[in-house]
Amino acid sequence: MRLHDSIVKIKGIGEKSAAAFGKVGVHTVEDLLRYYPRGYEIYGEPLKVLEAAEGKKCAVQGIVQSVSAVKRYTKYQVFTMQIKVGEDMLQGVWFNMPFLRNYFQRGGQYIFRGVIREKGKQYRMDQPEYYSLADYDRLLHVMQPKYSLTSGLTGKMVTKSIKQVFDSGEIWIPEYLPEEMVLHYGLIGEWKALLQVHFPKTDKEMRLARKRLVFDEFLLFILGLRRLRESQEALINEAPMVEVAETVRLIEGLPYALTGAQKKVWEEIKKDLTGEHVMSRLVQGDVGSGKTILAVLSLVMAGCNGFQGALMVPTEVLAKQHYQSISTLLETHQIGLRVILLTGSMTAKEKRLAYEEIESGQAQIVVGTHALIQEQVRYQRLGLVVTDEQHRFGVRQRETLMNKGIHPHVLVMSATPIPRTLAMIVYGDLDISVVDELPAHRLPIKNCVVDESYRPSAHRFMEKEVRAGHQIYIICPMVEESEELELENVTDYTRNLQGIFPQYQIACLHGKMKAKEKNEIMERFSEGEIQILVSTTVIEVGINVPNATVMMVENAERFGLAQLHQLRGRVGRGKAQSYCIFMSGSKGKETKKRLEVLNQSNDGFFIASEDLKLRGPGDLFGIRQSGILEFRLGDIFQDSKVLSWASEAAKELLKEDEELMLFKHKALKERLNHYLAQGGDTLSL
Repeated sequence: MRLHDSIVKIKGIGEKSAAAFGKVGVHTVEDLLRYYPRGYEIYGEPLKVLEAAEGKKCAVQGIVQSVSAVKRYTKYQVFTMQIKVGEDMLQGVWFNMPFLRNYFQRGGQYIFRGVIREKGKQYRMDQPEYYSLADYDRLLHVMQPKYSLTSGLTGKMVTKSIKQVFDSGEIWIPEYLPEEMVLHYGLIGEWKALLQVHFPKTDKEMRLARKRLVFDEFLLFILGLRRLRESQEALINEAPMVEVAETVRLIEGLPYALTGAQKKVWEEIKKDLTGEHVMSRLVQGDVGSGKTILAVLSLVMAGCNGFQGALMVPTEVLAKQHYQSISTLLETHQIGLRVILLTGSMTAKEKRLAYEEIESGQAQIVVGTHALIQEQVRYQRLGLVVTDEQHRFGVRQRETLMNKGIHPHVLVMSATPIPRTLAMIVYGDLDISVVDELPAHRLPIKNCVVDESYRPSAHRFMEKEVRAGHQIYIICPMVEESEELELENVTDYTRNLQGIFPQYQIACLHGKMKAKEKNEIMERFSEGEIQILVSTTVIEVGINVPNATVMMVENAERFGLAQLHQLRGRVGRGKAQSYCIFMSGSKGKETKKRLEVLNQSNDGFFIASEDLKLRGPGDLFGIRQSGILEFRLGDIFQDSKVLSWASEAAKELLKEDEELMLFKHKALKERLNHYLAQGGDTLSL
């Protein structure tokens, strides 16, 4: 058995199991070893009821006081039991498990494990696991890995298969980092880290394993970016441009004046486009700071200089919106550039006509999704590539689009608020411009952080806004109901809301839908046919509806602050006052303190900095900033210290070897080449 062998070489994995593993991206033995746990079940000492941390799973030892009759409802059955835990009473509740009534004996002692919640004056544990005292004693202090699963794939299958690879003794990954680097940063060996991340005996072992694997992720990513930058910095500008009157006319004709920050960044872009070397620039600006007009000005400058410009965005709805707004803007200002749209859902005939216009050079500005980088697309003279909400595109995808031209200029737009110190590391192949000023005509969003008791008021407020002709977003963290967590989910939530507001058009949107269905719903919402859209975070980017004035985020405590700020950016885009309601299911002080940052500020960069301060070393597998450089394990906020170490280590390597050929470190060179050959972006940049 070797690392690149198919997982069918592992005993017990047949074609059917391999297909289930394939759904989560595990095809080879190495994929399996790097399929890290998403967390751990830790079987701790039984606690008293009042010792239990809010929202955290814990174990209690209790005596059964009374067993109730099973209550039968239309779709489910409920069995309840009163349990005495020390001096306190706890209600145990199980759904669709009527057989338990005959299992538990009054007066019997058991261990119950679950989340304790306060319901009125009573403590309650829903769907708890249950053990005899002897059985639980065997599990005490064990850390059991939990993996992301799919249909046909169980946690037991994953654990057993990984254990077999380690137990076989046939595989070994040699150390590739220089010994002095391992010692300097207090790292354990990679092979040991892989074993310990899957099967840690203690919390300390898990943390040491995670630290090493996160360091590897960051170091390889940074070295990969530096290699990309090295290859770009030497490139002579083969699409030299001059300033054109059309951009001046466009700026003067806008119904608003550019902010000082926009003017500054526009000067930086112009300097790049007219300079000696190819532009590789990131324009980082908060939601609503006016980055799009800078992209349009750049595309106009490219088009008026005889080059083609391509704007790649993450969703079809956003592509259509950009296409329409750019076309209208150019028409209004009598700028004679041909703008076309290219998306995956277009008919074969529409695509063929678009390909012809692109190849002939007739299309000077091309707006689209990933369709822009398909093999069939040939540009006549591509001089500028703009990617919007660029963290949705991999480094390789960006490179593919760049390779469509003879070293075109690259302009990358991002509304993701990352503190500059981190941004300089993670966007290592790009020069950074920051639009740090909001246009004067933008009304600041009014925020409030509330608990469940505010819900009736929220519904009244939402109805008032819809009656005024506005639209509403409601964000839920899950698609379907989970037995473990009482989180609002889009499917049930939508059904309930339709019962509350039968007079309005309400639709739900989530990532499990087919692209065509998602696009259809987003378009209907965009056109005002749907008044309330219940969605998961798929709307974080990719839709611009100025008429939407309210966003309510359910279980706001489950999201990272930067992600909540991104979501909030979907409202506040029109002339009417907009509002954001953060509904929290947790009453914990830390949660309240974290969410209060959003209540106080609409500045994404301030929020990102505060998030760095507030996130302690505890929840290593907890809140992740979705959409922000998603590494397999690492989180640039949570692991900012390890990120700075990796950056420091990369600088030391580059001092020895500016060309990054890594002659001194053959094993590291091989590992970096392997990383880049696999795409270099198991993360999304």
